[in-house]
Amino acid sequence: MALVKKPVTGMKDIQPAEMQIRDYVIGLIKETYKGFGFTPIETPCVENIANLSNKQGGENEKLIFKILKRGEKLNLETAQTEADLVDSGLRYDLTVPLSRYYSNNAANLPKPFKALQIGPVWRADRPQKGRFRQFYQCDIDILGDPTNLAEIELILATTTLLGKVGFKGFTVHINDRRILKGMAKYSGFDEAQYDEVFIILDKMDKIGLDGVAKDLASNGFAEESIERYMGLFKGLNEAEDGVAYLAETLGDCLEGGAAENLKQICEAVTATTQASFKLQFDPTLVRGMSYYTGTIFEIGVEGFPGSIAGGGRYDKMVGKFTGMETPACGFSIGFERIVTILLDEGFTVPGSKEKIAYLVEKGVDSKVLGTVLQEAMAGRAAGQQILVAWMNKNKKFQKEQLTAEGYSEFKEFYKEALK
Repeated sequence: MALVKKPVTGMKDIQPAEMQIRDYVIGLIKETYKGFGFTPIETPCVENIANLSNKQGGENEKLIFKILKRGEKLNLETAQTEADLVDSGLRYDLTVPLSRYYSNNAANLPKPFKALQIGPVWRADRPQKGRFRQFYQCDIDILGDPTNLAEIELILATTTLLGKVGFKGFTVHINDRRILKGMAKYSGFDEAQYDEVFIILDKMDKIGLDGVAKDLASNGFAEESIERYMGLFKGLNEAEDGVAYLAETLGDCLEGGAAENLKQICEAVTATTQASFKLQFDPTLVRGMSYYTGTIFEIGVEGFPGSIAGGGRYDKMVGKFTGMETPACGFSIGFERIVTILLDEGFTVPGSKEKIAYLVEKGVDSKVLGTVLQEAMAGRAAGQQILVAWMNKNKKFQKEQLTAEGYSEFKEFYKEALK
């Protein structure tokens, strides 16, 4: 069988220019989030298949890269079900592994625990610009804090990071799953239908209010419920304060404290932040993961489809492992999407060291080569970034390639000149 040079579909080789930006952004992420008290941790890329398919990951559970059992445990002849073949899978996000990590290590961790995770995840998704089957996620999570201070800190940390990267004028969309459920309850939908209603609502930005109404009708929902639901959104369009409008209109259908909680978060973030962005209540924001229990948020950038960051509160996930509910809230930035935007904008890493190339003619003796290397080592000790390489026959093309990699100064060493 012939070897294949191209990467597997949905995955990519990363070129030096992009790698420089990725390293810079990761460094900025670590520096910024550590400043907010988040502690770096690391979890394995492989998780038990039961953890990955526990009906908490939404559509992502359909995209798991599953791993076959190994050695004697894999018996193809006697296998009758998938469970006979598969016992683990590649993680599709960092939240499920974090919940397992916390449940396994909680006794040795501070409370609340502020975790920072950066690492690759895998989804058997349809590849497109800014979306790959292997990609990096950067998550910050706060576990053990039931108050909205967790949401406030997460939003402040994430928006501060994006501001440092150079993003301005972006929008933080915020909602609460309890408000979504209150609206559905008020409209007369059965609780068992909520997730289906929310999936349709999530398409609002693409199909509009009328499109949502048609989709609900085509899926068999009662006309009376649809009309009442649409009436809420029309009322929101006319209201000066959407949260206050829903709190008054929904009444007992809205879980107590949900509206006030959202109001406090918005006021605290607006009064404190130093980044340039808009914080907006978005009653159509759903988030695909079914594990969210309260506040949810996403960040959008004008001109780029989809979100570049998202998260929310998931107070019940850790309890799946321990049997005891543990308050938890997290925010994940779309690292790959951010890098894609920076590449499209021709971003250059600020404060980069000058890159110097020493080009040595082939055939110099070892003593002369040693002199060149000593000079290079002295320059490196002084903080310079120096490449030592043999000079190619096509020196012009070699310099063009090195210039594309950021080398701005060249020193050439010839046999005759060094004697």
